[in-house]
Amino acid sequence: MSVQLKIDSINCASCVNKIEKTLNALADVSNAQVNLIDKTAIVTGNVATEVLLDALADIGKPATIIEIEPTATEPTSLPFLLDLSIPGISCAGCVKKIETTLSKLPGVISAQVNLADKTAQISGSINRKSVLIALDDIGKPATIIQSSAPYAEFDLSIAGLSCAGCVRKVEKTLTAIPGIDQVNVNLADKTAQISGNIELSSILDALSAAGKPAELLACANSNQASTLHLHIPKITCAGCVRNVEHALLAVDGVKSAEVNLADKTASVKGQLDLAALLNALEKINKPGTLVNPAAEARAKQQKEQQKHVNKMFRQSWLALLVGIPLMLWGVITGDMMVNSVSEQISWGTVGLITLFVMFFSGSHFYANAWQSFKHQDATMDTLVALGTGSAWLYSMLVVLFPDVLPEQSRHLYFEASAMIVGLVNLGHAMEQRARGKTGEAVERLFKLQAKTARVVESLDSNSASREMPIEQVAQGQLISVRPGESIAVDGQVIDGKTWINESMLTGEPMQIHKQAGDKVSAGTLNGQGSLIFRAEKVGNETALAQIIEMVRKAQNSKLPIARMADTIAGYFVPTVMIVAIIAALAWYNFGPQPQLSYMLTAAVTVLIIACPCALGLATPMSIIVGVGKAAELGMLVRNGEALQGASKISHVLLDKTGTITLGKPSLNQIISCNSFEQSDILQMAASLEKDSEHPLAQAILNKAKAQQLTLQKIEQFHAHSGLGVSGILLADNNPSLSLFMGSEKLLAQHDIEIPLAIIEKANQLAQAGETPVYFAINNQLAGLFGISDPVRDDSIEAIRRLHNAGLKVVMVTGDAKETANAVAKLAGVDQVYARQLPQDKADVIKSLQKKGHKVAMCGDGINDAPALAQADVSFAIGTGTDVAMEAADITLMRDSLHSLADAIELSKATINNIKQNLLGAFAYNSLGIPVAAGALYPVWGILLNPVIAGTAMAFSSFTVVSNARRLKSFKPSSSRKTNLDN
Repeated sequence: MSVQLKIDSINCASCVNKIEKTLNALADVSNAQVNLIDKTAIVTGNVATEVLLDALADIGKPATIIEIEPTATEPTSLPFLLDLSIPGISCAGCVKKIETTLSKLPGVISAQVNLADKTAQISGSINRKSVLIALDDIGKPATIIQSSAPYAEFDLSIAGLSCAGCVRKVEKTLTAIPGIDQVNVNLADKTAQISGNIELSSILDALSAAGKPAELLACANSNQASTLHLHIPKITCAGCVRNVEHALLAVDGVKSAEVNLADKTASVKGQLDLAALLNALEKINKPGTLVNPAAEARAKQQKEQQKHVNKMFRQSWLALLVGIPLMLWGVITGDMMVNSVSEQISWGTVGLITLFVMFFSGSHFYANAWQSFKHQDATMDTLVALGTGSAWLYSMLVVLFPDVLPEQSRHLYFEASAMIVGLVNLGHAMEQRARGKTGEAVERLFKLQAKTARVVESLDSNSASREMPIEQVAQGQLISVRPGESIAVDGQVIDGKTWINESMLTGEPMQIHKQAGDKVSAGTLNGQGSLIFRAEKVGNETALAQIIEMVRKAQNSKLPIARMADTIAGYFVPTVMIVAIIAALAWYNFGPQPQLSYMLTAAVTVLIIACPCALGLATPMSIIVGVGKAAELGMLVRNGEALQGASKISHVLLDKTGTITLGKPSLNQIISCNSFEQSDILQMAASLEKDSEHPLAQAILNKAKAQQLTLQKIEQFHAHSGLGVSGILLADNNPSLSLFMGSEKLLAQHDIEIPLAIIEKANQLAQAGETPVYFAINNQLAGLFGISDPVRDDSIEAIRRLHNAGLKVVMVTGDAKETANAVAKLAGVDQVYARQLPQDKADVIKSLQKKGHKVAMCGDGINDAPALAQADVSFAIGTGTDVAMEAADITLMRDSLHSLADAIELSKATINNIKQNLLGAFAYNSLGIPVAAGALYPVWGILLNPVIAGTAMAFSSFTVVSNARRLKSFKPSSSRKTNLDN
């Protein structure tokens, strides 16, 4: 187990050593680490807590227990199981191909593919990412249904990240740990996201061993019981602790409850019901509130970062306060030489003052450089430490032993050491302050969350109400919302009418009318009306919480273009050190007098001017701003790679219903056949369609509702993918009826004859833009429905924007060819594929990809999921189904194709911004390092001053950050046009 202790009497490094030595000497303690800053210790091993506390008390360091974390159970010897959904399975050949591919993967014991339900089950010690990549490589993309392997996602804060070389080292360290599927390290906010079948301790131990200690920000585990943390202010003694633990353990689903008297908290694990836990505490007069450790950790991280920035500004001002006068002295008097004892004393005093400045303002450079050296590594801190340290040591050598050096070489460089430390700190402080503002998009989303909700007992106006934190709101509770208040959680309106601003979801500042039966989302703003709604999704399940999480993950993702920069940066610092040595040797052997001075100047300048930070920040800064801007515009990017992919697409495939059209069809005509009555046909058709999710079904149901028809019971309902539906109608006191409704192909498959006159009428409907739907009873045609779905008002203009962007627009639909052509002609689509089943849509994409095209797919329905999975980049209209949004790379919260054009424009702007950053960083280093080495001296006699090099290095990364922030002002062409029109 792991025990975290609070030891208030830790005052110095010797205390740390004494405590660690005492604890590590105990039997069964495997490791003990003490943190001087927050006065805590973490002890791992199979040891009783009483033994730990007694041992610490014996050495005068009493402790209290903060948290006890039981050791996770070891994996069983049984193989893990992984269930996959693979929509692209269409034949026995596919089955064999997939089974062969999976069986060859390391750790896989068996792979069984089911053609009927298009699934696969794999057993063994499985790496999820390897499985998904292998299937993607053979053109059979898959999604995970479930897994028996424990799977966790960790968000870590790694304060020691200072350059792209650090990023590469951390990624290399983490990917070497068995069980890790994915690692994303972000230099911009000094965080890492890790997922896989792995324990947190393994990750933290590996990072500590690599000299990059980390702290946990958040953790999500898919296979373990959930954990809730409660704050219970009225805990005052050991008796309270015992009472609270007993009360919590008595609640159904609770597996363990650990109460901490020191900070008045409780950690509860199990299948938990928050309301039940809080009620249990209320009964013993120990009311509690839910606390969010992840949110607190992030708040603490932000606070620490702000303190760090303020400290860096103070350090830079002190260093510059010393460095600037020294530099001016040298410029004005030109006398920074040592030629007498009095000059030795005066400059020796200056040297000691400079040493103090280097210690106070630059100690982190030297400490980090030393840590890197111990781990056989080199970073930007190494360059700064070597450059400033060499300048100071050489200067002190001149002061202490001037006679050992030629008179011309007795120049001092104290001003270089102080100025470089000050300028580098100033540049980094400005960079980090600007960097912090790039996360404003997520912060604004956080601020949208209401802090409390007003819970009412009933719809009665006199019903009692009470305010409670949103973390404590449970599903099913009634929430009252007054004018001007934010919606606390997701739910459905029960009573009242109002207008709600949903701009946080859609990016459009439009008021949406809400009344009973309508859905409301957390974070949206109520207008002048009042509502009562029933909570449906609370906590991390709300749309706003999911948006925040998706944006954060996308901001931390790594683009393919970034991996190239990271690879180069990994060799950057050692290369710069070699160049500095070569430059120094060249000046010493071939340079003019005083050779030692020139040698030192060239070496220090090369070390100082190099900036791996600019390379490391070039991509992540643009991604953070770009993804955040996308969220502001109502576009949720699932991963950063989607942005890069969207900038390269050549073809856009659009579904018709719900994408180009409104997706709200209306039933215009009913043509009866074979003596059936229209009202009877409509009643039976509506009864059959009531379990269907297709938009056309809703048109029939709306018509039946308008005519107040009673729906009848249907059994054996079956959806024929892309064709229609069928079922058995159970009529009162009458024989059951076999019903079929759908396309001409569905009826043909069941040998149902369609008269020529009805086929001609169907063609007429299709040419007019209506969708013909056949209806048959007991294998006899009963009627024909004409259903229209109007083109969205803005689809024509949006498709014109896609054309202007150089894209070819293709429509794929399961509708009849005539209907599809009519809609395509009106909307301006280039090419049409009609009567396409779900798998056919994916095949269309494959055929275009084989021709070398980059293809994007935009859809909204379940039948679009295979095509969305196959596309290079997939977009889902946010008003569509959850299945479509789950399969998509980018979700468009507005039900408009303009948001698709906006997303493509933003992706191109983001990639262009990244290229500008990378080009600037490469150009800066490619030109700066040779100039610093003295490449201009033979021609023009110019040798760069180390102070100027330090200034350039300090502001190079700041320039990258500032350029990335320009994306915040991005405006889609649609909004620019609107502004011009206005």
